[in-house]
Amino acid sequence: MKTTTLSLVAAALLTQTLFADENLGEITVTTPAQTTQTLDEVTSDVTVITDKEIEDRGYTTVAQALSSVAGISVVSNGGLGKNTSVYLRGMDSKHTLVLIDGVRYNDPTSLNGAPWADLMVDDIAQIEVVKGAQSGIWGADASAGVINIITKKAKKGTHASAHVERGSFDTWKYGASVSHATDTYYLKVAYDVVDTNGFTAQAPYGKDIDQYEDDPYRNRTLNVQAGINIDTNNQLSLSHTRIEGNGDADPFGDPDGAYHLESTYRFTKLNFHHKDSVEELNMYAQRSDFSRYYPDAGIFGTPNFDGKIDEFGVNSKFAYRTKDFILVGVDKKKYSHEDDIGKRYDSTGIFATNTNIFEGFLGGTTILTESLRHDNFSDFKNKTTGKIGLKHIHSHIKGLTTSFNYGTAYNVPTMYNLYSMFGNPNLIPENIHSYDVTVAYKGFKATYFNNRIDDMIDFDMGTYTYTNIDGTSKIDGIELAYQNEIVENLLLNTNYTHLFSFKNDKDETLGRRAKETFNLALDYYGIENLHIGTEVQYVGERYDRADKQGRQTGRYTLISLTADYQITDAIQVYGKIENAGDKYYQTVDGYATSPRAFYFGIRGKI
Repeated sequence: MKTTTLSLVAAALLTQTLFADENLGEITVTTPAQTTQTLDEVTSDVTVITDKEIEDRGYTTVAQALSSVAGISVVSNGGLGKNTSVYLRGMDSKHTLVLIDGVRYNDPTSLNGAPWADLMVDDIAQIEVVKGAQSGIWGADASAGVINIITKKAKKGTHASAHVERGSFDTWKYGASVSHATDTYYLKVAYDVVDTNGFTAQAPYGKDIDQYEDDPYRNRTLNVQAGINIDTNNQLSLSHTRIEGNGDADPFGDPDGAYHLESTYRFTKLNFHHKDSVEELNMYAQRSDFSRYYPDAGIFGTPNFDGKIDEFGVNSKFAYRTKDFILVGVDKKKYSHEDDIGKRYDSTGIFATNTNIFEGFLGGTTILTESLRHDNFSDFKNKTTGKIGLKHIHSHIKGLTTSFNYGTAYNVPTMYNLYSMFGNPNLIPENIHSYDVTVAYKGFKATYFNNRIDDMIDFDMGTYTYTNIDGTSKIDGIELAYQNEIVENLLLNTNYTHLFSFKNDKDETLGRRAKETFNLALDYYGIENLHIGTEVQYVGERYDRADKQGRQTGRYTLISLTADYQITDAIQVYGKIENAGDKYYQTVDGYATSPRAFYFGIRGKI
């Protein structure tokens, strides 16, 4: 393989994490400050998962892709389409704000934030993971961080692509996209399907899952984007994503029982963008629409969960000096839970972010960022949050970068927490303080993080209601990561996360957090047109319930193997073996996971 070709591949794969590397300056992100920046201008701890990595690793779900990131662990109540939780730096799913092209994916009717189970990876350009408290920029629910899923955009000209995949458990994946773009307008449509018979959602630990009935799942995702350049300074764009997921699961303790779930999510955004030599302005209106239906209501109490978030906002970015800017904005959100609950509340936020870049300061480049936000809630106390970040790119030691970030955040209880049959209308928002310190040198990065959560909301098994835990829950740990081409044509990407403490005010260890995780990926490109890869993941001690109660669900290692071959510039074939060692394990006690599984597919584009 030619060196230039490998360099392009390496650039794609070695962009996961913000390291002290001048090549990363070309990678742009929009999430840390709600505006486009290069990675070397960002103080926050940012990870970027590219579309190239998603394809080469053979991921199916966004949760699978995220599990390879330092500081993230994932648990699931079964296979594809079953309830999934993503823990970012030891904080559970509800503490992470999830966006699709900037539109909120956190469900106000749920008990745990974003519906990860229905989020597939097809048509994704990159996933931006911003770690640490971000409420000073994004408002409520951005306590552990923000994950922004950026879908693919139309490129100039006419383009089309398609893929089909077949695999274990009678699984089919297929989809297509078509786009057309000129200097005046663009249009893109993508449609993807995942369809599987699956395996049982529940199985007592140690039991053969084949003795129980299968729980199938089907996902259909549509993404439509259109835009028009009104003139050289003004653009109007529209995006719409529709996700439909339906399948079966098992009532608790009944592997051969069944309840059906149908979910439909719609995310729509209309955006006006203006840019001139002085100002960059965005005005937008967007809606997140959630609909979940349980025909067999059972323990859920009601068969319908219908929620909406309507958001209207404007932000303006003013540049000054050479690279400095200030961004100011206001947004208004209206949250609703319809059906039996029939509750609504709203919030109005004003915010500002300032970034200064000082060249030549202390023998290098220093970036200073400050954010401040005030939110006025109709049903909760008003809240002011902020964030400050400092980063120094050292010139006397080439490749060395140091950074520090401190932020405050808050999480409001969901309407399910407040008003469901298990709800508690007296809940108050959680308050979070977090900071991290990072040292990066070329391909190596080490980060210490520290989170403090006051009045954490949790489920009380004694009263069977949600409650605020008195006092402060504490989570801290370290992330170590390394990425490089260790020998010619062989790329290494590895990370290790260790939680020093993850305890509530009673000094009880929080449940379902892995004390340590280790990820290792090797990708070989030494044979022309062929890529061979392997992933290894170790999950350390993890207990199903708080205070080290329940089954120990960690201490296992998983291995996956991937390969793809570029037949022509337009056609690629690929294959993957998941859980190649056929390891028996469970991430949640009593819920099944996949044994060894095989998948093969073909991709084409014009």
